[in-house]
Amino acid sequence: MKPIGYWLNRTDEALTASMNAMLDAYGLTRLAWQVLNAVKDSPQATDTDILTTLAAHADDAHVTAAIDTLLTDGWATRPSPTRLTLTDDGRARLTEVAERVAAFRDLSTTGISHEEYRNAVTVLERITHNLETAPKAQPSSP
Repeated sequence: MKPIGYWLNRTDEALTASMNAMLDAYGLTRLAWQVLNAVKDSPQATDTDILTTLAAHADDAHVTAAIDTLLTDGWATRPSPTRLTLTDDGRARLTEVAERVAAFRDLSTTGISHEEYRNAVTVLERITHNLETAPKAQPSSP
């Protein structure tokens, strides 16, 4: 059996590649989709809000590039220099894309019960908590 890190990396790569392929028809990537949802969930979000929200998903340069693409493609606009909001067209298109993403999620969990999915996520949350709250190892003396 391969270790959990192997499967985490493979799963994330598969999710990203598959989502990017599915979202390409809309001019989006997985990261741009995540930015859109962060803006939708927090109207008038600042760039800092979005960068903080998505820090675990990508570095600042990639998130900023996704924001720029969404602005250029009319999904979002800036009501002020540091704030983002969805355009009316962006909201309408986001609803359409959300239907495709829901189908994608159904596909990705085919054969997995709701309980199995919940258990998998719970285990990953625990592993993350264990590692993030563990005392940091001190360098050993030579």
